[in-house]
Amino acid sequence: QVQLIESGGGLVQAGASLRLSCAASGRTFSSHAMGWFRQVSGKEREWVSGINWTGGSSSYAAFVKGRFTISRDNAKNTVYLQMNSLKPEDTAVYYCAMYQGTYYSGSPNYWGQGTQVTVSS
Repeated sequence: QVQLIESGGGLVQAGASLRLSCAASGRTFSSHAMGWFRQVSGKEREWVSGINWTGGSSSYAAFVKGRFTISRDNAKNTVYLQMNSLKPEDTAVYYCAMYQGTYYSGSPNYWGQGTQVTVSS
């Protein structure tokens, strides 16, 4: 049974930073690509960023590129999302996800429960 537990969300002002963490268990974490998604109430979930199994390859949605950084620590079974220069439009529930394979393509197989990020103007 895969468990993905996100943490680090909260309420911040525009321009501030947050770091989200996602601790994984139940699978060999280092064998799987990971990703971050977000969802605003009433809208579809959207992809934010992905990182391959080694951490050597990552990618970002255009709306966060240059502000967010994804990373992973395979020794700690944890993936991170460093979010800088936050904007009110970044307000959403952020979800951690695990892919079946080593690269972040297709749909993830496992999801966390989500963590709320709220950015005030």
